[in-house]
Amino acid sequence: MSPIISSSQLKNISSDNLIILDARIGKDVKQNYLDKHIKGARFIDLDTDLAEIGENAAFGGRHPLPTLGKFAETLSNLGITEDAHIVVYDDKNGSNAAARAWWMLRSFGFEYVQVLDGGIQAAEKESVEFSSGEEIFEKAPLMNRTDWSLPVSSLENVENELRNNSSTVIDVRDAYRYRGESEPIDFVAGHIPGAINIPFSENLDENGLFLSPEVLKEKYSQLLENKPEHLIIHCGSGVTACHTILALAHAGFDIPNLYVGSWSEWSRREGKEVAKDI
Repeated sequence: MSPIISSSQLKNISSDNLIILDARIGKDVKQNYLDKHIKGARFIDLDTDLAEIGENAAFGGRHPLPTLGKFAETLSNLGITEDAHIVVYDDKNGSNAAARAWWMLRSFGFEYVQVLDGGIQAAEKESVEFSSGEEIFEKAPLMNRTDWSLPVSSLENVENELRNNSSTVIDVRDAYRYRGESEPIDFVAGHIPGAINIPFSENLDENGLFLSPEVLKEKYSQLLENKPEHLIIHCGSGVTACHTILALAHAGFDIPNLYVGSWSEWSRREGKEVAKDI
């Protein structure tokens, strides 16, 4: 199953085990969901469901992963069963919490998980049916897992891999943030020394849709030529990094490591070097 699904494909799904998740973020997001969402969609929150935010971002970053037990409770409360076909959307072309939810669901062990190409805006253009208010559904049995199944890297892993030149570390933030011109979210501008910059926005075409698997395959093959094959992907806090992991999976690459702590952890950790290209 492709990790990307179009709005037209979503309209044609007739399955009892389809579950749609609304992963939009921002101010008044729950009210926005209640006002209008794809019919049947269940709301999932980045800060409380897809992360377990700690007191100090220097250890884990701004959006650390929740424990497996906590995420299992979230899935149970959302009525998600083992055999579910899950489609996730946001309002940022899948580049924000939808991609993070996709990564976490896949890493939890779900096989049938897709991100809606173009997000809620594409669904509106395709005249997908919308609704409002709360959705009614039953809780699902609690699922038990002992570990995330997709690879992750710690700050120490990233540092060692760069020191040994055994991994290519990709920073997917906007180029101006990577160069250190300014930093709108974290305290320090710049990037991890040795990391390369391939902004996640380059995974999309001019309409905000994912490039085809063939184009993505050629693009990343050229960009990563003569570089270590093992990949570690990061961003600001381990969220939009999942967009590039999603794009790589869409292109047929092996799923790379996610550095969850990302720049928000590295830039806050005492003694870590910061590079700038200005």
